[in-house]
Amino acid sequence: MGSTPSDEERMIKEPLLISQSPKGGLRTMPFIIANEAFERLASIGLLPNMILYLCREYNMEIIAATNVVFIWSAASNFLPILGAFAADSYVGRYPIIGFGCLTSLLGMVFLWLTTIFPQLRPPVCDQLSNNCESSTASQLLFLYSAFAFMSIGAGGIRASSLAFGADQLDKGDKIKNAGILQSYFSWYYVSVSASSMFAVTCIVYIQDNFGWKVGFGVPAVLMLLSALSFFLASPFYVEFKANTSLLTGLTQVLVASYKNRHINLSSQATGQIYHHKNGSTLVMPTENLRCLNKACIIRHPEHELTEDGRASNPWSLCTVDQVEDLKAVIKVIPLWTTGVMMAVTVSQNSLPVLQASSMDRHITPNFEIPSASFTIFMIITLVIWVGLCDRIIISIASKIKGKPFHLSLKQRMGIGLLFSIASMAAWAIVENVRRELAIKEGISDDPQAVVQMSAMWLIPLEVLSGLATAFNTIGQNEFYYSELPKSMSSIASTLLLAGTSVGNLVASFILNALDDITKRGGKESWVPDNINKGHYDYYIWLLAGLSVANFMYFLACSKAYGPCKGQISENDSTREHC
Repeated sequence: MGSTPSDEERMIKEPLLISQSPKGGLRTMPFIIANEAFERLASIGLLPNMILYLCREYNMEIIAATNVVFIWSAASNFLPILGAFAADSYVGRYPIIGFGCLTSLLGMVFLWLTTIFPQLRPPVCDQLSNNCESSTASQLLFLYSAFAFMSIGAGGIRASSLAFGADQLDKGDKIKNAGILQSYFSWYYVSVSASSMFAVTCIVYIQDNFGWKVGFGVPAVLMLLSALSFFLASPFYVEFKANTSLLTGLTQVLVASYKNRHINLSSQATGQIYHHKNGSTLVMPTENLRCLNKACIIRHPEHELTEDGRASNPWSLCTVDQVEDLKAVIKVIPLWTTGVMMAVTVSQNSLPVLQASSMDRHITPNFEIPSASFTIFMIITLVIWVGLCDRIIISIASKIKGKPFHLSLKQRMGIGLLFSIASMAAWAIVENVRRELAIKEGISDDPQAVVQMSAMWLIPLEVLSGLATAFNTIGQNEFYYSELPKSMSSIASTLLLAGTSVGNLVASFILNALDDITKRGGKESWVPDNINKGHYDYYIWLLAGLSVANFMYFLACSKAYGPCKGQISENDSTREHC
């Protein structure tokens, strides 16, 4: 018999599955990593060509199809936040991941069925005809149900997969765990990156060359493998009970401060008694956002505190730690909003696919790159830059300056925004040239015609987008992790997803508003169904202009934010972190 765990350990983590054999450990890692890798491979493999499927098979206009893709992406990025909340607060990580696997599989099977049964799609029509039959309500309901199930499934898997794997490696030895966890995180992200690269090349190639039935059937099979790889190791998983979520704690601060809004705050720091956790170094709240301090003021200890010093009603009395956690989140919100416009530019995946499909994509006379595979250049740029940055580029810069050189997190975020502007400018120039060639060659009336222009001119757009992501997106993630308290790491990991989700919705709004405004008075819309008509280049220049305004806004927010945690004067030899 092994040693009996203490009561405190039993309260903190208690396996739900009881077995004589040890749970967790490295043997569960292949199953968890394979689960996430297959899920990403399947879901990302469906995204690039979806705009073509909706336009060609469901006779959707470009605006409508793009909106569907935007909303689907927004839901897939937002639902992991709700999934993490449900896992942490109510049901635990294992049930959430399992539910996500089955739901995502169901959605992909639904989508695959739309390629098999003609009754689930409108009749095929000539793209040059104006008499295409629209989808029926039942057909759209079935299609949208597939998207909904896939988004819900992604919310379940992506919300908890990484943390669930870390749970399996938590053996109590912090020193030993650190190395194991670092190795696990590395392999996890390597698998996700490799899946993304495989998805936008091989899966897209299958869709282009073997048709939608095979092209959508392969992701469904991959999702089945994802589910099987997760459930096969069920007897070996460590499962922890759900605890109170940090989101609940932050909400309690808002509710408690509103309930106590009539309390008069003392002008003297010692004039109030504040509720704080035992052993906490925070015994008094800071003076910024003082209205929130009302949430942790003790007025009647005999009624508001239990015998062990806890709040009898946490929705009326919070701890100083909770109040300061909420203040930290509120402080980063302005800089977080600058990432929304970044997400708008990065989420422009559908239109480049339509552009590439109208350009010469041949590398050799017998091989051409699938129009939806150009995203691979962005992924390759991101991987190469991340791999070379610390080892080569920073080292060379340090030698040139004669002292250690590091870009601060805010500098990296700003540089990423500049690359985003450059990517939009490069994209607009290419689209202007492509459109003029279509008119000059007399094929502007045929949306499926191919202009005599190499699609390789789209590579600069993808490379610059990759650099923008490497600097800004990764910088954002590190910024949230470094600026928010360590206890809020789960919140930090969801802020980027939330920004991406909002960015998808904003992108949809901009596209719809532009279409509505520019076609008033019977004029041709800037973004019509035929990309050779109108002015998609004007739309892209608009995104570039908004990105410039966003960069100026970022500079103002960065200055207003002030010094970051650990930031010191340049005279100090310690590295600047922010």
